[in-house]
Amino acid sequence: MEKTPQRILVISPNWIGDAIMAQPLLTRLKTKWPEVVIDVLAPGWAAPVWQAMPEVGTVIPTTFKHGKLQFGERLQMAKKLRAEHYDAAYVLPNTIKYALIPWLARIPKRIGYLGEKRYGLLNVIHHDDKNHPRPMIPFYAALADAPSATVGKREDYPVPAMFVHETQVDAAFEKFGLDKTRRLIAFAPGAEYGPAKRWPEGKFAQLAQMIFQKYSDVLIVLMGSGNDKAVCDPIERAVPGVVNLAGKTTLAEAIAIISQITLMVTNDSGLMHIASAFEKPLVAIYGSTDYTHTPPFSKYSEIISLNLPCAPCQKRECPLGHHNCMKQLNPDLVFPSVAKYL
Repeated sequence: MEKTPQRILVISPNWIGDAIMAQPLLTRLKTKWPEVVIDVLAPGWAAPVWQAMPEVGTVIPTTFKHGKLQFGERLQMAKKLRAEHYDAAYVLPNTIKYALIPWLARIPKRIGYLGEKRYGLLNVIHHDDKNHPRPMIPFYAALADAPSATVGKREDYPVPAMFVHETQVDAAFEKFGLDKTRRLIAFAPGAEYGPAKRWPEGKFAQLAQMIFQKYSDVLIVLMGSGNDKAVCDPIERAVPGVVNLAGKTTLAEAIAIISQITLMVTNDSGLMHIASAFEKPLVAIYGSTDYTHTPPFSKYSEIISLNLPCAPCQKRECPLGHHNCMKQLNPDLVFPSVAKYL
């Protein structure tokens, strides 16, 4: 009989969207062991995502640099974790670097995918078929079961859900002067993975103009990190009346604002998954990425894609040099889905 764990450590993926899609794993662990304490080791910038999940006890922030071993820093983190006496660790990134931490921390049960041949570092190893990879929600949620268990479809698992306190919402709206009496539409024109995932900013600007022409009671806000200012600033210049918050909000403030929106128009991005986790209506524009692998999970979502023969290429930049999957997708194709929710 499986021993009931008292404390579990989850090691977070590095992408916001992946972190959100990992939440069903936590839900399943809590269903299995209602009294278990689940802490999360996560990059500091992603901590607000985990803090908005009800299953999470403490978020332990890290400052590890991408692509760097930083063995000394990982050893120091492992020593701190050792004192917490975790019964099990779920290692969600597939790299050796992250599997080292619970091994060095002497956590007795270490669960994850084989990834970078992590024999020994993990002692409960799951496998995925590279030719037919699991969608992300089943990919993570399956870790709650034995490696031999049958993995279901995406709809067989819980969907992610987030929450924010009303005080956080009020503080964010007051800070940025947002009017709660107007219907709020969020545009998320960025995408961290690369430009191939981005619908051109000129198309977003045209769509904003179409929305303003038909609906007088809406407010359009541009959401994103500082890295997204390059695509949000031209939209602000082209369309008077939009509010450009790219690079101005913290992630926690962005989460609070998104929790109140009427609609989001978005590329395949972390902000899309945040909106999904609040069951917000959203129109998701896909080109280079696979909407069967990382789709929005809100039941009020619409996926717009030209489904060109060259898509999904899963590349950061268009390998053919034309980016037609996004450039040929005109606002006229997107606006009816927007109107459906307005």
